[in-house]
Amino acid sequence: MSVNSPTLGALIAGLRARKGWTLKQMSVESGIPVSTLSKVEHDRLTLSYDKLYQLSQRLGMRMSELFAEESEDAAPAVTARRSLGDLKNAVRVETPNYDYHYLCAELRRKRMIPVIAKVRAKTARQFGSLTHHSGEEFSYVLKGSVLINTEFYDPVVLHEGQSIYFDSSMGHAYLTAEGCEEALLLTVMSSGEEEHADALLSQHAGE
Repeated sequence: MSVNSPTLGALIAGLRARKGWTLKQMSVESGIPVSTLSKVEHDRLTLSYDKLYQLSQRLGMRMSELFAEESEDAAPAVTARRSLGDLKNAVRVETPNYDYHYLCAELRRKRMIPVIAKVRAKTARQFGSLTHHSGEEFSYVLKGSVLINTEFYDPVVLHEGQSIYFDSSMGHAYLTAEGCEEALLLTVMSSGEEEHADALLSQHAGE
């Protein structure tokens, strides 16, 4: 049986339904306009990281909880999880440096976080401070060319079909390489932290 990952709109609508709120009540609680919430729920608009962070803070939730469906019954210990999805149904988060599509977002407490990322920044100055987070990171260039700056190594350019694996506690930044109009990456981030997704999402605030 085919299983589709829920859209951000479906997750927000589900959250509102569980709380028994109207759109107006959700707007009051979250500080996000009714018109914006309505467009998100109907998948006509996505939310920036700032708005997602605002929503989680105002509702007293972790960021990853916004990306997870609630089960009607208490779930037993999971020993054989599986998630099928595609880019269309991924949860999208926009930041100045990247356009993230979080895959398999309905699974909680993942040790690996798969993301399709469109690289926005073209220069180190535009990117700002290097990113640090716990764990390890693997990136494979799906389209274009990427310049990768890291804290302890010289910059390296990767082209379509090439990849990199590194300790992500080391400062790093992905930039579009010179002459490249659009760069797309498959990135998998891993950590021993059970709430690794929360830690990663919190990094977006610095971007």
